[in-house]
Amino acid sequence: MNNLTILGLETSCDETAAAVVRGLPPGPGQILSNVVFSQTEAHAPYGGVVPEIASRAHLEILDGLIERALGDAGISLDEIDAIAATAGPGLIGGVMVGLTTAKALALASGKPLIAVNHLAGHALTARLTDGVDFPFLLLLVSGGHCQLLAAADVGKYRLYGTTMDDAVGEAFDKTAKILGLPYPGGPNVESHAARGNPRAYALPRPLLGRAGMDFSFSGLKTAVRQLVTQNQVNIDDACASFQAAAIDILRDRTAHALARFREDFPDTPRPALVVAGGVAANAAIGSALAKLADQHGFEIRVPPPRYCTDNAAMIAWAGLERFALGERDPLDVSPKARWPLDASGDNRHSGERQQSA
Repeated sequence: MNNLTILGLETSCDETAAAVVRGLPPGPGQILSNVVFSQTEAHAPYGGVVPEIASRAHLEILDGLIERALGDAGISLDEIDAIAATAGPGLIGGVMVGLTTAKALALASGKPLIAVNHLAGHALTARLTDGVDFPFLLLLVSGGHCQLLAAADVGKYRLYGTTMDDAVGEAFDKTAKILGLPYPGGPNVESHAARGNPRAYALPRPLLGRAGMDFSFSGLKTAVRQLVTQNQVNIDDACASFQAAAIDILRDRTAHALARFREDFPDTPRPALVVAGGVAANAAIGSALAKLADQHGFEIRVPPPRYCTDNAAMIAWAGLERFALGERDPLDVSPKARWPLDASGDNRHSGERQQSA
């Protein structure tokens, strides 16, 4: 099979993005262009993403980004093999903008349409960047998601654990808000944590040491709020203590999943632990998980930071993986606010991204 060239669109939250990728599974692929417009400045006054503002910005910006992505790639729409777009999960207004645009382009050009699960985009990014083979263990950590899954093949995921309340990225953002740090909160908490004492404040580690692979971060976030209410805190130390607690939770839950993966896939000698999603860009978290993976005989694979956060290259690649298998979608495919990767019916916190403001 010749290399495939896919145009990808991403509009599920507050990044408007278009990209062109080329290659064949299992990768690595070639990213011919990857244009991302962040709406951070528009949402900053509200301390979080406002869905109406996000969808309006997608509508105004997307056409120009598509032209730029094609221009940066040095190709025309005629040279594209298929058009991929996020069809969920996400803020439904934004998802509708991207998917409708992709439908219009597919109809006008006669190209196939691939409706992509945003979570699959994150899951498969390590194949785009590193050519990771199936099966692998996926830790998906972002503002809207916190899940552990076994990725057996394209479209075949087994959910091991998910959050019972807040996603880890959401906990970072809310902690930043409690501490008076500007939006986006996660990177600011990480920056302050690097200068603080992680043992300055005793914060809880929900579910630590318990059986299972589910997560809970709400109690940790609440403890930070109580700390700030009752004490004059040092911001650096508070951030460092919060981040240390979050890392302990992630390590503990992931350790259980590493053991479970070994039981489920005993014939994989040195599998990969793939860490994906915006929180994967946190260096302290990445370092802690790298040590854990090595202790369990796993290779760790974390995509470069610009491909951990929402982008269209990952959507294009996820579309390429499906297209290479002969899959495509009808033009009447519907957008989805919820769309779990695991098709077994376990929909606990399955991926609806809520208004943060």
